[in-house]
Amino acid sequence: MAFDKLELRDIEVWDGNFAAAQALRQCQIDVVAAYPITPSTPIVEGYAKFLADGYVEGEFVMVESEHAAMSGCIGAAAAGGRVATATSSQGFALMVETLYQASGMRLPIVLNVVNRALAAPLNVNGDHSDMYLGRDSGWIQLDAYNPQEAYDLNFIAFKVAEDHDVRLPCMVHQDGFMTSHTAQGVKTLDDDSAYGFVGEFQPMNDMLDLDNPVTHGVQTEEDWHFEHKARQHRDLMLNVAPKIQAAFDAFEKLSGRKYNMVEKYEMEDADVAVVCMGTSVETAREVALEMRKEGIKAGVVGIRVFRPFPFMEIAAALKDIKAIATLDRSSPNGAAGMLFNEIAGALFNTDTKALLSGYVYGLGGRDLTKAHLRDLYKELQANVDAGKVTTQLQQFIGVRGPKLAFL
Repeated sequence: MAFDKLELRDIEVWDGNFAAAQALRQCQIDVVAAYPITPSTPIVEGYAKFLADGYVEGEFVMVESEHAAMSGCIGAAAAGGRVATATSSQGFALMVETLYQASGMRLPIVLNVVNRALAAPLNVNGDHSDMYLGRDSGWIQLDAYNPQEAYDLNFIAFKVAEDHDVRLPCMVHQDGFMTSHTAQGVKTLDDDSAYGFVGEFQPMNDMLDLDNPVTHGVQTEEDWHFEHKARQHRDLMLNVAPKIQAAFDAFEKLSGRKYNMVEKYEMEDADVAVVCMGTSVETAREVALEMRKEGIKAGVVGIRVFRPFPFMEIAAALKDIKAIATLDRSSPNGAAGMLFNEIAGALFNTDTKALLSGYVYGLGGRDLTKAHLRDLYKELQANVDAGKVTTQLQQFIGVRGPKLAFL
């Protein structure tokens, strides 16, 4: 590597945005095409600063919109480069058309999504509306609960996405402001180890390989479109999960930090469990430990890999649970919560007799407190004691006015 290196301390104090920017530096991205948007701006801003200071051999392309940002990434990736960018909320929504282009063209782009509410009303704070918006776009989706994981999962993302048996783009999600702007101790990798883990980029079907001409962005209509999408889905569901697990295992050997498709906390003997994502996982874990001191066997399941959705791992994690609550941090807009539906689907053809209820929380950055979770665990225990769901199947947590319940 000919670029200048940074000497990092074993533990640095970084927020999630700067941790992601450092990971992009250490991966030595060839092209970042970006249009900044709150609260993800410091990621691409940090990368641009590293580039200006001589720590990256690459290009930073400032474009006129988030649609153009992902379009630039698609062109650079098709040309044979290691490519990344970052966005949030309305910018993510503007990218949606191009997200399908990137996955359909099998381009291993990494997108850091700092999760934020979708307008209207306009809101710059975090919820999972944009994460849910991208769930069917054909991208791998990883979820970080804190700055350490925002750092680590970027390396995992490149390792998996660029594998020639995968060749699919990957998002790394983190909660807006709660993770992106909250500084914590982050255990670092030195530059050589980080780059060595990801490895040098190995192009595949790149347009600049003039000896082996290829076509990108073709039109298929009814003749071949179905087969292309079926192949993409098959590869996402069958090829990707083992590659993610292999990358998790390799990263544990390198760093000592262990990751799983589905993270389980206090689940060995749990009777009741909360299923959630993002920063809520850590809060729920702390409350579960407190509830155990009061006689409630509480556990937590955190979704680490959102796509491909880990149906089997979730079913195994919840097989002995008596009452389950899913926490959806996005407005269901006329349906049960997305996570509620996903968990119900994972459990449907199993032998579980678990009581399942859904909770919507934290929209637009509204706090989820320990008191909220204590009440939730008590409701789950009441369901177990009664042998049925004693409240509505869907409730809103922490909303002002009369308690909202719809199902």
